[in-house]
Amino acid sequence: MLKTDLFLVTPPFTQLNTPYPATAYIKGFLNTKNISSTQADLGIEVILALFSRKGLTDLFSYADLSKQAKSQNAKRILALKDEYIKTIDAVITFLQGKSPTLALQICQGDYLPEASRFSQLEELDWAFGSMGTQDKGKHLATLYLEDISDFIIECVDPNFGFSRYAERLGRSANSFDELYNALNQDYTYMDKLLIDILEQKIAAIQPKLFLISVPFPGNLYAAFRSAQYVKQRYPEIKTSMGGGFPNTELRSLSDKRVFEFFDYISLDDGELPVELIYNAIVNKSPFNLYKRTFMLENGEVTFRNDALRNDYKQSDVGTPDYSDLILDQYISVIEIVNPMHRMWSDGRWNKLTMAHGCYWGKCTFCDISLDYIKVYEPVAAKMIVDRMEHLILQTGQNGFHFVDEAAPPALMREVALEILRRQISVSWWTNVRFEKSFTRDLCILLKSSGCIAISGGLEVASDRLLKLIDKGVSVEQVARVTRNFTEAGILVHAYLMYGYPTQTIQETVDSLEMVRQLFEAGVLQSGFWHQFAMTAHSPVGLYPEKFGVVKDTDDIGTFANNDINYTDKTGIDHGKFSFGLKKSLYNFMHGICLDYKLQDWFDFKIPRVMVPSDFIEKALKEESMFNTKPTAKVVWLGGKPELETFTKHKKGHTFEVTTLTFHDKKETFSIQTNQAEGAWLFDILQRIGVANTQVHTFQEIKIDFEATMEHFELFWYSKPINTLRDFGLLIL
Repeated sequence: MLKTDLFLVTPPFTQLNTPYPATAYIKGFLNTKNISSTQADLGIEVILALFSRKGLTDLFSYADLSKQAKSQNAKRILALKDEYIKTIDAVITFLQGKSPTLALQICQGDYLPEASRFSQLEELDWAFGSMGTQDKGKHLATLYLEDISDFIIECVDPNFGFSRYAERLGRSANSFDELYNALNQDYTYMDKLLIDILEQKIAAIQPKLFLISVPFPGNLYAAFRSAQYVKQRYPEIKTSMGGGFPNTELRSLSDKRVFEFFDYISLDDGELPVELIYNAIVNKSPFNLYKRTFMLENGEVTFRNDALRNDYKQSDVGTPDYSDLILDQYISVIEIVNPMHRMWSDGRWNKLTMAHGCYWGKCTFCDISLDYIKVYEPVAAKMIVDRMEHLILQTGQNGFHFVDEAAPPALMREVALEILRRQISVSWWTNVRFEKSFTRDLCILLKSSGCIAISGGLEVASDRLLKLIDKGVSVEQVARVTRNFTEAGILVHAYLMYGYPTQTIQETVDSLEMVRQLFEAGVLQSGFWHQFAMTAHSPVGLYPEKFGVVKDTDDIGTFANNDINYTDKTGIDHGKFSFGLKKSLYNFMHGICLDYKLQDWFDFKIPRVMVPSDFIEKALKEESMFNTKPTAKVVWLGGKPELETFTKHKKGHTFEVTTLTFHDKKETFSIQTNQAEGAWLFDILQRIGVANTQVHTFQEIKIDFEATMEHFELFWYSKPINTLRDFGLLIL
């Protein structure tokens, strides 16, 4: 491990299967400035140290010595400790994808020791019955790890969690007191593991700046613990924090004690603030300029934003750099049977961004006043695909998760065309708005370029509330768009919300009925309900009176300020709907219980559904294909056809007929036209082929046809062209 100027760290814990991208983004930018840096995901490194033969041996020895009373489940695990120690290394290797044959042994049922997590297996047999051996093996191995996790939480460290650590200390921490007190206690068992790993790295790297990215509340405690250690052991190294948590929670920071741990805390886009902090450390000038950076000056917390330089354009921030990270050691788990959540936790994904910010930027529950959403800036499609190719070479992985707030449809189209043009094989998924731009043909194009899934906010399936949210969509429109994605073979996940200000019980029930109908129609495959939370930087948080809610207090804490406690004037207890909404959705996702009455999901009386039972079915009636815009782009995804002309005789007449024969990936098919139309079609299909850099519009094709023939519309909407529309002739 080489000495470098910056050490970039993601503290425990985020994901087990893939690195959180913030440090890779910053390292990519630093490369463009020739600033040396090293990065580490301390989360995966702590997990691998803990879930190993040595790690479990030490863990069980520690728990054995504890006088703490243990549950029957913990006693069982402790009694089976030799079985856990014997199998752990093999299981982790299997979950890293390095030992696939172990799945056969795991699935036989007598290999893994089993504790309480396995009690749910019988219930899940129907869900996993059709699953392949690898997936079932991963799920069983995940239950095995969760049993050990339950043991750790009960007997060793109550703050432990696979994707978060001491999250309670980071959630809505208006005061720094509780976190500060925890940091002044002796190291926990997990702290010692973390600090041992950190010590080795700091000693080898000897950075000038220790930079911690804190994306979530569940990373906060470990971030402070790490910075505390560096401050105490290496006082000459400067420490800085950035990332999603400070961006949203620490915008009104005023507690001086925070700066016992961090010299700098920067907000929003990190590239320019980090560069200026680095320059200040290296140049050691008595006067420095900073960008959106908190620090302690003359004993007071100050917010410095005096650098007049603009933030870097997305085209200038470089390609994310995943070097230094142990990419082949991340572990894929399958926790639950939610298809989209499974993608989060299974497989390695390179993270990229199509566009900075959100092109819509109006949703009233969203932090649209903050730069990471407010400042919209797309990246050129060619540059995005350049970055994809670079990352494939660097990481050996061709899966991509575009982490956009909402990927813009027009840019998605251009990226898809560029991927197809270069003939690269990738799989990708992203977050979208369910807007009408996602036509049948655009969805087919996205699928052919490697798009496998999208997630989008349906939020509240009520047109009144969608209007209040300023979502810019209607339920009917969402239904048609999800149908277009589904029919193209792209998995659709919907984010669903309940408890939005002024939402009535009737609207909650009707919203659930809309969701039931979407699953019944087969246009939605995955979803997740969450209860509305009011945040300080959203329109609801800034102007609560417009939305019928009252803030419980206007006091601003000295530490974190984002989630706001409020009173809804309707007086409805929305929390009581949580269990029924989630249980019904779980069943709908597996195609069962769609015929249950909604009342069956709740143990209290709910009003009758007011939505017509065929609402979604009517919304899905096919729209007309006879309204093509002159400026629409026409693209052919198929190959070059075989052309054959022959003479046909009918009722004493002789005429020339052309047959075009196409070889699709799955089948061979033919169409027939007259000779002139066949010759023109043979030529134009090659010109509008997806491999060509020039893309032709519908109007250009019409003019080309009418240069030698008449009645273009009659030909375009005829049976031969309709057949081609089913096999990759797209209007975009």
